[in-house]
Amino acid sequence: MRRRAGSRCPPIIPRDMSSSPKVIFGFHAVGVRLKTSPGSVLEVLFDPTRRDARMKQFIARAQESGVRLIEADGVRLARLTGGHGHQGVAARVEPVAQTHSLDELLDQLDAAGTVPLLLVLDGVTDPHNLGACLRVADGAGAQAVIAPKDHAAGINATVAKVASGAAETVPYFMVTNLARTLNELKERDIWVVGTSDDAPGTLYQCDMRRPTALVLGAEGAGMRQLTRKTCDELVSIPMSGAVESLNVSVASGVCLYEAMRQRQAAAAS
Repeated sequence: MRRRAGSRCPPIIPRDMSSSPKVIFGFHAVGVRLKTSPGSVLEVLFDPTRRDARMKQFIARAQESGVRLIEADGVRLARLTGGHGHQGVAARVEPVAQTHSLDELLDQLDAAGTVPLLLVLDGVTDPHNLGACLRVADGAGAQAVIAPKDHAAGINATVAKVASGAAETVPYFMVTNLARTLNELKERDIWVVGTSDDAPGTLYQCDMRRPTALVLGAEGAGMRQLTRKTCDELVSIPMSGAVESLNVSVASGVCLYEAMRQRQAAAAS
């Protein structure tokens, strides 16, 4: 990948990587952490009144991992997690070491000969949407999700729960200047594709077999004007029904899986 002399991506505000333990909750989020990094799990709290098969399987997996198991009633779990969507399971965990900068990640992809596929979210502030976007990014093989530091959701317990473990596997970079970051991606020969309802071409006419960064804006407002102007290409998602647009996480899934389809078709040919 070509790069302008001295050019680096702007400073990154990584997701919370402080040394203090944090809480994750829900079967998927805790289960993925037990699978990928059991040593980082300090303790698992569970509701002993829930005796269904799913809970029994989860406890057996936790016991196999050798983590400390603590019984906790629903009130304690709700207080610990900030709500009632914990499914009877929570865990205190240490932060897992992640790639600390976008440049570092891109250098690793370059060295491995991996074609980048990145998801950029401009102005997505709802933690449920962010969690769903991380989940679909993981499923479609995107290597990172990028968002501006301002006017964007950060990683919290709700995001981790909705992401079903993807908050632990997909790097999430919050950058100080999104337009500058997109320009730096372009310097690395990454094609920046923005989505817009009024774009002249559709998603299915875009070649995403090359290094690609897909940019989606928040529902309603869409991408900011400067973000839009920075894109190499604008595409739309064809809509055949009465609704005019899709939820950002659904749109992310449509776009990322089209990129995956194109790449798999190219590899098979």
